[in-house]
Amino acid sequence: MSAGLLLPYRHHWPRVAPSAFVAAGSSVIGDVVLGAESGIWFNCVLRGDVNHIRVGARSNVQDGTIIHTATDDGPTLIGEGVVVGHMCLLHACVLEDGCMIGMGATVMDYAVVESGAWVAAGALVTPGKRVKGGEMWMGRPARPVRQVSNAERETIESIARRYATRAREYRLATGAPRRGEAATAPGRRSPVRPRSG
Repeated sequence: MSAGLLLPYRHHWPRVAPSAFVAAGSSVIGDVVLGAESGIWFNCVLRGDVNHIRVGARSNVQDGTIIHTATDDGPTLIGEGVVVGHMCLLHACVLEDGCMIGMGATVMDYAVVESGAWVAAGALVTPGKRVKGGEMWMGRPARPVRQVSNAERETIESIARRYATRAREYRLATGAPRRGEAATAPGRRSPVRPRSG
């Protein structure tokens, strides 16, 4: 099984921490930084062409997810310990540390999901919305429905830990992502943690 594909755009190569994992069938393009122990799973696309994408340490982006940005002023910033479920769409948004984006959810331009928040499976967070820390949002369009329980917060942390462990196992089995030279450019910094507001 081969590792994922890294592609340049306008001389920007993706920068991948040595402990990160990019699965076969995934494409990471342009100005993208993947933090330590992060995982980009099968058939994801992270396209950092018109702006940049940052994925923090121990975050996982699960199978089939698409991440893009908005021209000039809309990067996509994903903090540390974030769980992004299968088949999500993230566009020019900010996901703060330790939040959960459920399977098939969409988070649109300039939306912010604060630390410890949970966007339910299939939800649509419309442009510019702020999902407050500790809130559960559901629906299309998504609305706050209740507070995230302590057990659910622990679930987010547990999933992030399990995916970091699984990413390490896969990385050791498959090797580094494919590109013309070493996957991590020398002298590059780790991704900065996203800041809202």
